[in-house]
Amino acid sequence: MAATGGLMFGYDIGISGGVTSMPSFLKEFFPTVYKKIHEPGLAESNYCKYDNKGLQLFTSSLYLAALTATMFASTSTRKIGRRITMLIAGIFFIVGTVLNAAATNLAMLIVGRLLLGCGVGFANQAVPVFLSEIAPTRIRAALDILFQLNVTIGILFANIINYFTAQIKVVDTPNSLIERSHLDEGKKVLKKIRGIDNVEPEFNELVEASEMAKEVKHPFRNLLMRKNRPSLVIAILLQVFQQLTGSNAIMFYAPVFFNTLGFAGDTSLYSAVITGAVNVLSTIVSISLVDKLGRRILLLEAGVQMLISQLVIAVVLGLEASRNNC
Repeated sequence: MAATGGLMFGYDIGISGGVTSMPSFLKEFFPTVYKKIHEPGLAESNYCKYDNKGLQLFTSSLYLAALTATMFASTSTRKIGRRITMLIAGIFFIVGTVLNAAATNLAMLIVGRLLLGCGVGFANQAVPVFLSEIAPTRIRAALDILFQLNVTIGILFANIINYFTAQIKVVDTPNSLIERSHLDEGKKVLKKIRGIDNVEPEFNELVEASEMAKEVKHPFRNLLMRKNRPSLVIAILLQVFQQLTGSNAIMFYAPVFFNTLGFAGDTSLYSAVITGAVNVLSTIVSISLVDKLGRRILLLEAGVQMLISQLVIAVVLGLEASRNNC
């Protein structure tokens, strides 16, 4: 249930690329782009036709808001708990969705996207922490990937939340409850999620870890200590290089990419669906293998696969761009 926090993130990635290739959407909110695409006699290529600052603002505003919201979500996750932070993300998603659905001009559309971005920032901060802390050790890696699985499902589908999910009560993690001195409640939740009554060893470890964490007066300063720098640098660079590959841009603009390569309107959307389906299936394969092979093996394999795929995409798009002289 908690992992479904990734659905809206994936939905926002998948839906934007689709609507920006739809004539009705462009005509309503980006008439200049619509005119370039549909006005007869214009010799511009599709690359040039989609070059519009308003359209770029529409797509990037979500990520700008997500980046900013993450700064606040870090404190929220620590101070008021993972569960409350996820609920805050849900509120942002609901308000942003309603505003976007009711949008009559570009300003309302941008504000809605900003609110959705805040939801992304809070969800992406709290959900992975929640999953890693609540999961049994033997399947922790697989459960962590459930968030990514939901992101890929969100890219593939625009799901409506079922009414009955409101009847499911989501508890906070034992770690978060213990951090906030709710020891009895933390032990109760630990018994519930482990399915056994004898949780004393794990509970005592959590309490001890919480006490040790409270003794750290300057956590960010300690993070920068020499002994912690290698792990810190690796963690940061992994995320940086993942973004620099441009894979998100390809998923985000998939229908537009296929359109620029000569696919017709419906065919470009259909091709994007195939890409999204492969994305989901690949994530399912990762879930089944990560606890057996380990994170490092999958990371190295994915890096090689990504390199080859991106080189092919770069060559194809480069040839197309040079041919259009855009």
